[in-house]
Amino acid sequence: MNRPVVFIHGLWIHSLSWQPWQELYGERGYETYAPGWPGEADSVAATRADPARTAGSGVDEITDAYAKILAGLGGPPIVVGHSFGGLIAQKLLSRGQAAAAVAISPAPIKGVRLVPPSLLRSSLPVLSRPGNKRRAVSLTEKQFAYAFGNTLPPAESAELYQRLTIPSPGRPLFEASSANFSRKAPTAVDTTRDDRGPLLFLAAGKDHTVPAGVVKAARRLHAASSAHTEIFTYAERGHTAPFDHGWRELADDTLVWLARQGL
Repeated sequence: MNRPVVFIHGLWIHSLSWQPWQELYGERGYETYAPGWPGEADSVAATRADPARTAGSGVDEITDAYAKILAGLGGPPIVVGHSFGGLIAQKLLSRGQAAAAVAISPAPIKGVRLVPPSLLRSSLPVLSRPGNKRRAVSLTEKQFAYAFGNTLPPAESAELYQRLTIPSPGRPLFEASSANFSRKAPTAVDTTRDDRGPLLFLAAGKDHTVPAGVVKAARRLHAASSAHTEIFTYAERGHTAPFDHGWRELADDTLVWLARQGL
């Protein structure tokens, strides 16, 4: 059986964003899956048409939904996650439910205390209204251009917005923002396990939503483990890095890294 790879998207982006990665990984012999979050429909249009279906899920519920999928694959897969998907990938790895993880611009885990102004601004569409914790929230095209598409030509940012964006639950952002004040934060990850699989962080140097410094802070937390951990930084990239015109650079680098790990 070919080794399975499960791709996990983040807030506001549909799982279809992973199709180019799935095709590339499939050509390299991997069995790929890109399931959506709880309540997410198979298409962008259908998800937009019924946003209430995605409302209310938090980090634990989303992680558990993916854990059930992983458990049915016959063995721990590789997990590749972007943004909140990168946080979830770390949780699955730390639980021993994944053989390896790639976290691309991952949302901050508990213990990351760096809060750059651009991260706050990117989160305001949700955090500015407490009631959004129970709702599904959509970004405007202007908000997407700042939080995701700031390194792109305006036409490409607009095209990605129209093609891939969906409403997403507000709850994960509230959980991340309060994590360091909570004893049992859903965004907590066991960064001390020496027996976990290898972990790769990808940081984007011009990312407004998860600035590279936030990713590096997460990497430092994982230094408490002797397990293999690396970080690659892409100085000129933003939060769209895994699904904009330059996605192939990240995908190729990730495949090389997996090969070095014997995976």
